[in-house]
Amino acid sequence: MPLGLLALIPVGVEILFVLRGVLYPLVDRGPYNHSWGAVGGARLAHFGVGVPLAVAGVGALWLLGRLHSRLAGWIWGRKVGLGPFFNTAAASVGGVALVIVWIHQL
Repeated sequence: MPLGLLALIPVGVEILFVLRGVLYPLVDRGPYNHSWGAVGGARLAHFGVGVPLAVAGVGALWLLGRLHSRLAGWIWGRKVGLGPFFNTAAASVGGVALVIVWIHQL
């Protein structure tokens, strides 16, 4: 359950990348007179910032998937040690902190 909730954060980053990066002119209608060289520059700027964040989101989903498979090994009877449990706890604390900071900046 905690990993499923944590996965919502990178999925949200991917959705924001599509909405604010790829579909930027549909989200913000303008005017674009003084924004990075009209609509093309504004779109390129948002797309350029969104690409690294999208790559980081995919990487975070991949890491959460690996952590999930380690925890699932414990459920299937394999010995996994305490590492995956500590990593899940640390990731949960980090995810909660990120959401709190994100909400406060709104």
